[in-house]
Amino acid sequence: MSSGHASGLPGVDTSRTLELRLSGRPDPDDVGRLCALLDAAEPCRVVCEIGGLVRADLTAVDALARVRLAARRRGHRLEFRGAAPELRGVLRLVGLDELL
Repeated sequence: MSSGHASGLPGVDTSRTLELRLSGRPDPDDVGRLCALLDAAEPCRVVCEIGGLVRADLTAVDALARVRLAARRRGHRLEFRGAAPELRGVLRLVGLDELL
């Protein structure tokens, strides 16, 4: 693991990375568990792999938005990785493409 220069988020430990995975068709319990992990962790860099999401629909959009909100509330620096082109398109349609 390597760390670069912090991008303007004071108090975020970018030397540590919390890695999460969101796959399949996430249900509220899956998302709730990820949000609980984010709530329990000290502010750090968080990488959430989303390449395994099976459908680019509003369920996926809701899951990503909830994870993003939980990360922001706790002060994490979040990045989503591996989004399929279909998911990128849906996020663009609903105005949430800045998530990626």
